[in-house]
Amino acid sequence: MNDVEFKDLVRTWKDFPTNGILFKDINPLLRTPDSLNYLNEKLSNMCTNIQMNKIGAIESRGFIIGALLAMRLSKGLVLIRKEGKLPGPTIKQSYSIEYGTRIMEIQNDAILSGEKILIADDLLATGGSAIAAASLVEKLGGKVVGFVFIICLNYLEGMDKLRNHGYSVKSILEYD
Repeated sequence: MNDVEFKDLVRTWKDFPTNGILFKDINPLLRTPDSLNYLNEKLSNMCTNIQMNKIGAIESRGFIIGALLAMRLSKGLVLIRKEGKLPGPTIKQSYSIEYGTRIMEIQNDAILSGEKILIADDLLATGGSAIAAASLVEKLGGKVVGFVFIICLNYLEGMDKLRNHGYSVKSILEYD
C-alpha cells in the first residue's frame, strides 16, 4: 500500500450528519489488514521522536488511533469522552464544532501533574474538540506535547488554530 492508495480509501459523504457537511469516512481504512497496518505504521512513525507518557484519545474514532499508538509505543491510554460517558469524578469542557456545541470530559485522576500527553483523533476540522481536549489535559496538570490525526481538513483552519496556540500538529492526510 502507498499514500495514494491509502487516501483513495477515504470516502466522502455529502450532507452527513447535517446538510452542508462533507463527512470524511475513515471506516474503509480499518477494514483490511493492509490498510490498518499501513495506518499503524504511518501513525507510529510520525510519533517516534515525541517524548510522551500517555496518549489522550478523543471519542470515538480517536480511540482507535490512540489505542494503536499506545500499543505500538508502549504508552498508557487516556479516554476523553462525550459528557455522561465516564464514571467517577470528571472535569468538563464545552466546545464548538462545525454543526453545534458539545461537552467532553475526562476522569479527574487520568493524568498526573507534569505528564506529557500526545492527543490523538481521526480528523481535524475546526479544532474545537482538539482545543477542548488540550484544555482538559492542562487543567489536570498535564502538558500537551502535540496532536496527531489521520486527516486534516485545511480549509476549516483547525491546524492553524492549534499551531497558533503553540501546539505541534501532525496528520497523515490533508485536504485543501
